[in-house]
Amino acid sequence: MKQLKGITWNHSRGFTSIVAAAQRFTELNPDVEIVWEKRSLQAFADEPINELAKRYDFLIIDHPWTGFAARTEVILPLNKFLSDEYLKDLAVNTVGKSHESYSIKGKQWALAIDAATPVAASRPDLFEKLNLKFPETFDDLIELSKTGMVAIPGIPQDTLMSFYMICSTLGEDVCTSDKEVISEKTGIKALQILRALGKNIKKENYDWNPIKVYEAMTLTDDYIYSPFAYGYTNYSREGYARKHLKFHDMVAIDDQKLITTLGGTGLAISANTEHQEIAGKFVEYVGSEATQKGVFFDNGGQPGHRQAWLDKRANDLTNNFFKDTLPALDRAFLRPRYHGHMYFQDRAGAPIREYMMNGGDEQQLLKDLNELYLKSLKE
Repeated sequence: MKQLKGITWNHSRGFTSIVAAAQRFTELNPDVEIVWEKRSLQAFADEPINELAKRYDFLIIDHPWTGFAARTEVILPLNKFLSDEYLKDLAVNTVGKSHESYSIKGKQWALAIDAATPVAASRPDLFEKLNLKFPETFDDLIELSKTGMVAIPGIPQDTLMSFYMICSTLGEDVCTSDKEVISEKTGIKALQILRALGKNIKKENYDWNPIKVYEAMTLTDDYIYSPFAYGYTNYSREGYARKHLKFHDMVAIDDQKLITTLGGTGLAISANTEHQEIAGKFVEYVGSEATQKGVFFDNGGQPGHRQAWLDKRANDLTNNFFKDTLPALDRAFLRPRYHGHMYFQDRAGAPIREYMMNGGDEQQLLKDLNELYLKSLKE
């Protein structure tokens, strides 16, 4: 028996899906056992993959780590195990830029087995009960937020992603210059837009990630709408939570629907594994259309294969989660992936979070972000 270990994150979307796929793979390959461990969502975003690669054969990673991976080679390029035909098929069947997000310098460093971006979510039963207007524009959203029933993920990581989102929606992507994060004009406007919403958000939200937002929306009747949190199909499925959520595309700023910041996860192979051939076969199995639409989705997964998002059965079981949010995925902004970006990502969210809560000097905040950014370019 050959035993391999993997590390993923602690939610049904990230854990039960890959465990089920591993179990089925073992049934098809009785001489192989794959054991999965889990860590918190915050650790998933923060913990360096070079440390994880020392202890595990498989890593579920966040795509901003791709530049680091390509430079340090702590994970293996999957081109070594997967045929050009297979990889081309996945490129054609990508959800937005999910497949591209793990590709650098002509090599594929992970497979996008999971696709996500911030999307909107609502409690239709509460909208009907309270006779409230469903928001279509950001101005509508601000008006709705005055009820105190709008929830956002407000931890530093997510407020940074929201800043990226507003900048992209205003027509300028972050971190494209070697001198500044964003132009002063766009940066100030983006911050002011976030603050206009942030001042109406209950303080407890600023300690929440997307999972806590959705748990609050389903376990209580305190929140009616979330405008942008990374989507979780689980909360739209029968029998998962106390109340169902309905997921939607985004509100618009000046007729442009929000361009959110791409998330999702990738399956990678540690360069330290002693079972490269088996590991390659498992990655190929998990990323296949049949597995993504079948055992992976059926056990809580949120597939990265486009055919799963278009699948009628998957949409019937999730109240059209996939069909209704796919446009948001397709226009999502691909985060910077240069080698030092994690230095910036780990530090830039906290001051934006503080500004969303309490306001402040936008010019000084942008200056502070630029200092972090220039340091990250030297990492």
